[in-house]
Amino acid sequence: MASRKKIVVAPDSFKGSLSSTEAAQAMARGVQKVLSEAQVTLLPLSDGGEGLVEALVVASGGELLQYEVTGPLGTPVRATMGLMGGGETAVIEMAQASGLVLVPENQRNPLVTTTFGTGELIAKALDLGCRHLIIGIGGSATNDGGMGMAQALGVRFYDEDGELLGSGGGELARLAAIDVSRLDPRLGDVTIEVACDVANPLTGPQGAAHVYGPQKGATPEMVEFLDRALERYDLILQRDVGKNVGKVPGAGAAGGLGAGLMALLGGRLVSGIELVLTALDFEGKASGADLVLTGEGKFDAQSAYGKVPMGVARRGKALGVPVVVIAGTVLPSAEILHREGVSAYFSIINRPMSLQEAMEGAAELLENQTAEVIRLFISKDKE
Repeated sequence: MASRKKIVVAPDSFKGSLSSTEAAQAMARGVQKVLSEAQVTLLPLSDGGEGLVEALVVASGGELLQYEVTGPLGTPVRATMGLMGGGETAVIEMAQASGLVLVPENQRNPLVTTTFGTGELIAKALDLGCRHLIIGIGGSATNDGGMGMAQALGVRFYDEDGELLGSGGGELARLAAIDVSRLDPRLGDVTIEVACDVANPLTGPQGAAHVYGPQKGATPEMVEFLDRALERYDLILQRDVGKNVGKVPGAGAAGGLGAGLMALLGGRLVSGIELVLTALDFEGKASGADLVLTGEGKFDAQSAYGKVPMGVARRGKALGVPVVVIAGTVLPSAEILHREGVSAYFSIINRPMSLQEAMEGAAELLENQTAEVIRLFISKDKE
């Protein structure tokens, strides 16, 4: 070899089989199987959904903290929050406290599920003295517009009789007034970035209830009811809080939590992968690299929309570093992604096998395919 190679491995999770950290470790083993002397930098990533806390905490040398908070059905759950190295930034995945995975399929009902536990995690971050919050809002079980989150932080929601509203998206249909005077004052000194990879508005055919309500247990009748409730919420946010966020792309994310975080907490919605890459100083770690390896479970044309491989490829292209994607499944539509900076892409599947077999053996398959990519990469040096 002409010189010691510098290689960055920066994958997303392979959903259902490998976390982003496990995927990065498998890729690193594949690199070192061929290039034992290579300088390998592990940079497990997330687009703002699953794995956000782990990715930012591991890479920054932070710590994971566990708290008991209110789950989406009002019962206690154990939720993990991250504190990045330095202690100034907390990382929260709303799904840890208010996620669909926490609700048994036969109990899913967005009329009653709440984001209260997400608000409790935000309060815990404030207790730790954090001045910067990164909140990932994928995977929600809720459709309450972030009302529960705000209730946990002191905001009051009233009906026509001046009575406080209860929990769940269905309660928004009775909303008459919002009082933010008791909102936790510590939020005034905090910057909140919201990792969001969807562009849905709060209401309408592409809004929170219509697009995501059914997967959370909503019947067609419930979808219409919830959409009207969010329309009411949007109007009262404008009147009582002075914030018109309903049509902002991403306002409908996580059952309208995007809207609630913007209007009530001053949060800023950003691309999840761009936020993560910036927070982890991708440019600094990848500058001067000979190769960047990334990957995810399924790689296709949809990967261009806020997914990890595209974020990595675009930044790699700007640095002049080749980027190779190694994925569980690669669909023909992925071909268009070469123009985004993907030098080449490969599937880990090396023989006919079932999905279960592929998922169970993902670590070994990923390691082996990475080794083959490295053999191809270094072959030019032997000419």
